[in-house]
Amino acid sequence: MDLRPCSLLLLWTLVVALALLAQEVLAQRIYTNTWAVLVPAGPQEADRLARKHGFLNLGPIFGDYYHFRHSGVVKRSLSPHQPSHSRLSREPQVQWLEQQEAKRRTKRDIFMEPTDPKFPQQWYLVSARQGLLTAGRGGELCGRDSRARGWTEKPCGAFVGCLVREGWRQPGQPCDPRALPEHAWSCFCCRHGTRCAGEVAAVANNGICGVGVAYNARIGGVRMLDGEVTDAVEAHSLGLNPNHIHIYSASWGPEDDGKTVDGPARLAEEAFFRGVSQGRGGLGSIFVWASGNGGREHDSCNCDGYTNSIYTLSISSTTQYGNVPWYSEACSSTLATTYSSGNQNEKQIVSRGCRWRCGAPGGTERWCLSLVSPRSKNLTWRDMQHLVVQTSKPAHLNANDWVTNGVGRKVSHSYGYGLLDAGAMVSLAKNWTTVGPQRKCVIDVLTEPK
Repeated sequence: MDLRPCSLLLLWTLVVALALLAQEVLAQRIYTNTWAVLVPAGPQEADRLARKHGFLNLGPIFGDYYHFRHSGVVKRSLSPHQPSHSRLSREPQVQWLEQQEAKRRTKRDIFMEPTDPKFPQQWYLVSARQGLLTAGRGGELCGRDSRARGWTEKPCGAFVGCLVREGWRQPGQPCDPRALPEHAWSCFCCRHGTRCAGEVAAVANNGICGVGVAYNARIGGVRMLDGEVTDAVEAHSLGLNPNHIHIYSASWGPEDDGKTVDGPARLAEEAFFRGVSQGRGGLGSIFVWASGNGGREHDSCNCDGYTNSIYTLSISSTTQYGNVPWYSEACSSTLATTYSSGNQNEKQIVSRGCRWRCGAPGGTERWCLSLVSPRSKNLTWRDMQHLVVQTSKPAHLNANDWVTNGVGRKVSHSYGYGLLDAGAMVSLAKNWTTVGPQRKCVIDVLTEPK
C-alpha cells in the first residue's frame, strides 16, 4: 500500500500546527521588568519606595506617574512577576501600578529609491502656476505662493515640532543622545525620521537638497521605537515638554497586518488627554497621526486606536495624480490627505536623508499644519481640526466612495475631506473665532438582568 499521501497529510498537519503555535506565541503578552507607578506623595516618596523594594526610579512619566525598573526581574517574560508587584501594591502611598508589557509597534515607512534633490522636483510644493494643481481643483498644498506671502518666514520660527518615532539626527551635526537611536550610526533605524525632519524644516537657500515646508521652524526627535516599547514609553514620548512643543508627528502604530486591533493603554490615553487639555499653555497639543500603511494587507485604520482617537488628526496619503497609494488604509477617522510617494510612474517626495543624501521617503508627514499653528496664538487643538475639515478639498482625488454628508461636504474613507490646502488654512486662521471647549453628551443606560 502506498503511504505517501498519508505522509504528505501528516507533514501538512505538522506545518499548520507549528504555524498556529508560532502565532499563539506571538499573540501572548510579553511582560518587561518595568512598572508604571502612581505616587501622589511626590518624587522623594517615589524614590524611597523604589529603593525599599529593589526598584530603580527612572523618573516621572508625567505628573505623579513614575517609571520603575527592577534589575532582579527578567527583562522579558510570558508571565507577570507577582512577588514584586504584590509587595509594592501593599504600600499605602501607591495608588495604582502596572507591570509594563512590550507592545508590537511598527514604523509607517515606505522606502523608495533616491530621486533628484533639486527644488523644482519638489512637485508637491510647486504652485498652481506650474499646472500641477489648478485653482479649480483645490489650489496648492504647501507651495511657493505660501512662501511668497511670508507664511514660512520668521513668525514660523516660533513653531516647534517633534517627530515621535525612531529618532533622527542632522547629518554632520552633534545630537542629543536621548534622541539618538541605538543603531543611528548605521543610519538604518534613523533614515525615515531624518528624511521626515528634512521635509519639515530643511534650510532654504543653502544649496543642499530641497527646502522644508516650514524652513524656519525648529524641530526635534524623540527616541522611542528603537527599543522596548511599553505604555509608559509611549506616554513619556507623547507628553514630552508639552508647553514647548506645538505639534507631535507620529508615523507608527500597531502592526498593519490586517489582523491587529490595538490602541493606547491607560498611560498613553492619559498623555493624549493631558496634551490637549494642558499643552501649549492650555490651548492643547496637536497630535498628527499617519493613517496606516497596511493597504496591501487590507488593513483598516478603524482598528488603530491612535489614528482614530478624537485627540489626533488622522491624515492619509495620495499620489501625484490623486490616486490611492498601494499601502494606504481607508477608515472613517481620516480627516484629510497630503501628497506622498507611492505608485509607479508617479513622482516621489524629495528630502534630505542620512549621510547628506537626498532621498524619497514615503510621505509628506502631514506638516502643512506647521504653517498654520504659529499664525495665531489662540488656536486650540479643536480649532486646528475645524480648520483642516473646512479647508480640505476633494480636488482631483480619485476614489469610488465619495459621498456628500449631512452638512453638504464631500467625504471619503480614503481621503477624509480631501487634500490639505495650506493657503486656505492660513487665510481662514487669520480671523478665526475659537470654537470653544469640547462638549460631551453622556447617556446612562439602565439594564436589568433577564
